[in-house]
Amino acid sequence: MTVLSADLLARIRSRAAGYDRDNAFFTEDLDELRAAGYLAPRPLLEMARDQRLLAAHAPATALGIGMHLVVVGIARALQQRGDDSLDWILDEAAAGELFAFGNSEAGNDQVMFDSRTAAAPQPDGSWLFTGTKIFTSLSPAWTRLVVFGRDDSDAQNPRLVHGVLDRDTAGHRTLGDWDTLGMRATQSYTTVLENARVPAGRITRILPVGPVADPYVFALFANFLLLIASVYAGIADRALELGVQNATRRTSLKNAGRTLSQDPDIRWQLADAAIALDSLAPQITGLASDVDSRVDHGAAWFRLLVGTKTRSVDVARSVVESAVRVSGGGSYSADSELARLYRDALAGLFHPSDPESAHSTVATHLFGAVEL
Repeated sequence: MTVLSADLLARIRSRAAGYDRDNAFFTEDLDELRAAGYLAPRPLLEMARDQRLLAAHAPATALGIGMHLVVVGIARALQQRGDDSLDWILDEAAAGELFAFGNSEAGNDQVMFDSRTAAAPQPDGSWLFTGTKIFTSLSPAWTRLVVFGRDDSDAQNPRLVHGVLDRDTAGHRTLGDWDTLGMRATQSYTTVLENARVPAGRITRILPVGPVADPYVFALFANFLLLIASVYAGIADRALELGVQNATRRTSLKNAGRTLSQDPDIRWQLADAAIALDSLAPQITGLASDVDSRVDHGAAWFRLLVGTKTRSVDVARSVVESAVRVSGGGSYSADSELARLYRDALAGLFHPSDPESAHSTVATHLFGAVEL
């Protein structure tokens, strides 16, 4: 059952344009969502459905809060599979702590399989992280930051060290440099780590460099890709709704003053958008349910996950464009909701896995690795 009441969603939608215009963080939304229990651990299927609904009202709020939900989802997925090492994340999330990701790095096209951040082991078992992370959503408000870096202390066996940094720990700063085309309320600042210490008890995984079959990696990709896909599906939901409303409202001199909803071309355009949109729910909810139920798709898992995220982003951009086309020049205004949805939808191009990586993943599943 959703914790998103109609009144709460209406208030969140009413603030979205202002956050975007002012390039401001969604502070009021976060406060209300926390009070409603939205940050607490829940099944992935519930989170995916709620994220789609929330994104239809405020995409940037959904995308930002989604980073917290991914971290919680990782811990929950591991717990479901008999690994209780991250149960403390579930406990802290239930207590109101806000988790964010400090993983993305400029120029790191290996994403989670390598890092430009240095992770240095310390005699007491803690690790010092030094590097620069980009796209740190929730920067003004996070209390816990997931980070990872590369340990080259054994040059023959480099490792990737994953951990969680507390905000009150020294050695990190944000640059306040978020001024983007869309998804502005996420306030995803660049984060600089300078010997930021993560205690031994907050290290979540130490893995080899490169792709590895580990439940932590699976849980990260499953939660991230499906919750991201849900956000862009929600954008498409709202765009289609606005397109139908505008076509029903606008009239045409060419057609004797009848509304555009009676124009065969307009009807075809929005019907085509709806057909594309209808394909997303079975993918997103089906795979989210499979994660919750521990269905084993074997080597096909990553193909299914990256394909779902890629399709959702592509459909969202296409549906928004169709809605803009049928809504006329008013949708080109800077303060138009459709214009904001169009800008927000473009952000999907930059989330891992990007189209190139996604197609490589699927091709590898089909044909095997490229021969060297």
